[in-house]
Amino acid sequence: MSYSISYSSQIIKWSIQTIIFVMLAVLMTGCSPSTYSVQSKPVNAVSLPSTQIYFYPLHGQNESQQDRDRYECYLWAVKQSGFDPNQAYLAPHQRVEVKAIPSPGTGVAIGAISGAMIGSIISPRRRTVEGLVFGSIAGALIGAVSDVTRQQEANRIQQQYDAKNIHSYTFQEKLARNYRRAMSACLDGRGYSVR
Repeated sequence: MSYSISYSSQIIKWSIQTIIFVMLAVLMTGCSPSTYSVQSKPVNAVSLPSTQIYFYPLHGQNESQQDRDRYECYLWAVKQSGFDPNQAYLAPHQRVEVKAIPSPGTGVAIGAISGAMIGSIISPRRRTVEGLVFGSIAGALIGAVSDVTRQQEANRIQQQYDAKNIHSYTFQEKLARNYRRAMSACLDGRGYSVR
């Protein structure tokens, strides 16, 4: 008879622990903060620097002559400025390696559940519930620190991408400005009014 009493008390103990685990898991996942991610986006959502130049023939040049002059000036402006508006590498986007990250609050939930399990296992027989509670609190705190560290790392990476984008865009804008200047000078020298 004593065997069946200790067996049933063991089942009750494990049932209580299971219920507490489930309640803690539900509680911890409900406490998740808002999500975060590292994204790649162009600076101020701007497209390529403008290289459009409008010109008007002053000496009655026909369309064929205009096309030839425009092409020759294009080649000369690319050589002078080092900027070719027809190159695909100028798109203001980043090549980003995308890695899946756990959703926010995952560290807290996993820490609480793991801590509760460890706490209940290593606690003395009569203090299993206290071990479970203490372990879940300690695990949740460790998980929260992990979540905060992950968020800080994501913010640091985003700042690096933003700084790189700004530098890249200003450099491309400077080259595009030199290209427009060279193109305008060439067309002006060939007898066109340039705007």
